[in-house]
Amino acid sequence: MKYIFQNLKLKKLYIFFLFLAVLNIFFSTGISHAKTFSINDVELSTPFKINFDKNKIIDEGFIRAFNQLMLSTVQSEDHHKLKQINLNQIKSMIDTFSIKEEKFVDEIYYIKLNVSFNKKIVFDLLEKKNIFPSLPLKKDIIFIPIIVDQNQNQIKMFSDNNIYNLWNSNIKQYHLLNYILPTEDLEDINLVKKNIKNLENFEFSKIVKKYNIKNYIISIFFKDFNQTRLLNKISIDEQTNLKNTPIKNIDFNNEAEINKLIETLKITFEDYWKSQNEINTSVKLPLTISVQNSNNIKIYQLEEKLSNLDLIYNFYIYKFDNKNNIYKIIFNGTPDKFIEVMKNNDYEFETVNKIWIMK
Repeated sequence: MKYIFQNLKLKKLYIFFLFLAVLNIFFSTGISHAKTFSINDVELSTPFKINFDKNKIIDEGFIRAFNQLMLSTVQSEDHHKLKQINLNQIKSMIDTFSIKEEKFVDEIYYIKLNVSFNKKIVFDLLEKKNIFPSLPLKKDIIFIPIIVDQNQNQIKMFSDNNIYNLWNSNIKQYHLLNYILPTEDLEDINLVKKNIKNLENFEFSKIVKKYNIKNYIISIFFKDFNQTRLLNKISIDEQTNLKNTPIKNIDFNNEAEINKLIETLKITFEDYWKSQNEINTSVKLPLTISVQNSNNIKIYQLEEKLSNLDLIYNFYIYKFDNKNNIYKIIFNGTPDKFIEVMKNNDYEFETVNKIWIMK
């Protein structure tokens, strides 16, 4: 009788752990979800002819989507390293794709694609190419271009400035910086004019603060008879960068020259922003974290967060018992960076015997 009772207790215990395991499998990834880069609204069109091949159009869409992803995550100086990537390599990085829209109009076939690339595979490829990718983070930023005519002691800031007029005329999908141009304001013009002799040290936050955006780029073109000197004052996330660049004299009334200048400047600013969000994929820090599994909703939310954090290279459940889930995490960064990233997402940890225990 005692043996039967003990056997019954063991069965109940087995059922309990089996139930716990099922719950963990249901709420948990087990292994990490495939994290993706999503490139949406890739538009293509082609004449509808006898030899029309829809698959070729979709393949072209994959190439365009990949190029757009690289333009938003890789600095311009590394683009040449990606010229040899072929279609099969691109396809191997695609998790999913969908046709958002397709139609025939006047014997022209139009298609719009959404393409999702596996982040881990993309990062592995870039690491092999010795490229450090950047997080494709969008950013709103105030942009103020100022032309200073040093010969006539005059400034141009708004509608009398072709850089201002043309700056947002050619926006690309892969641009990460969303430029907000200030409205024409006589008070701002007078303030800049008063400080025309000291613009390099002028605190432009006095003008920027009225737009409730802390981040700004001020491009000042000091023009004289011989050359034009450009000073870029970049302030993003409370970090300020000053850079003087001599440029050849340009005709500020020539649209073609201004558009070329704008394209060059935008590449410079995009590269600067990417450099602030660079991921060193060669650093793979192994971490062991312990999380109480009494609340499966919280477990699910944590795993969703880990799946969507770009600096998490991989994670999986290493083991579990009736109290805790033990995770192995591969992190692209330092322990301090891990603490910072998780704290920004409302998760805090304490370390006990090399195990990070979630509070």
